[in-house]
Amino acid sequence: MATIEKMITRIDVNPRMSSIVIHNKTVYLCGQVATDKFADITTQTQTMLAEVDSLLAQAGSGHSHILSATIYLKDMQDYDAMNAVWDKWLVSGHAPARACVQAAIAEPEYLVEVSVIAAVIE
Repeated sequence: MATIEKMITRIDVNPRMSSIVIHNKTVYLCGQVATDKFADITTQTQTMLAEVDSLLAQAGSGHSHILSATIYLKDMQDYDAMNAVWDKWLVSGHAPARACVQAAIAEPEYLVEVSVIAAVIE
């Protein structure tokens, strides 16, 4: 067990979770939400993805190296507006595997959350 733990890097750890976990050149981000939970879906999506960019850079990756993303929407009525931001953010030809579901998010003001798995850039 100690050998496996040496191969796992945890960044910004608190008692409940780590913001970033890196193992075998794969980056796992905890769920990311907007910086302003009272903003509209466009702004929430923009700031959420900016935070993803920041965390991936900290982990030695970037959004063109995302392998998988799971997007949680409070209301599927926001699907098109969220996708308009998502589509502009993606690097052409580098779309990850993705799921998008409607879900209750931990704080009701948040409209969108994303969980990301990415490859470390070599």
